Amino acid sequence: METEKKILNAASEKIDWKKHFNYSHIVKNIGFILFLSLIAIAYIYNGHYADKLSRKISKTEHQVKELEYEYKTIKSEVIYRSKATEMIKSVEPLGLKELKQPPILLIVTDSSKQ
Repeated sequence: METEKKILNAASEKIDWKKHFNYSHIVKNIGFILFLSLIAIAYIYNGHYADKLSRKISKTEHQVKELEYEYKTIKSEVIYRSKATEMIKSVEPLGLKELKQPPILLIVTDSSKQ
């Protein structure tokens, strides 16, 4: 019974904040207060840095995807243009035509060496 009354009395007592936040107490703990302030600033900076880094990574991933699509498009276009029929069509305005007969083999004989 007595312990319950003590607990109720302790809980009902008001905390004297003036005792903890007077001028001399603040001056004594200025180093700790500055330390907590620096930790808070570092925590806020870290959050902003993480957000910035996340946006940068997202932007880079998007650029890589765009470059990958461009690479695939250009590769398929090169493969299409390197077909024989497409090559013939592209060199036709220059006056070049496809050979209908096999190339002629020229053999040079040197009669002075014999």
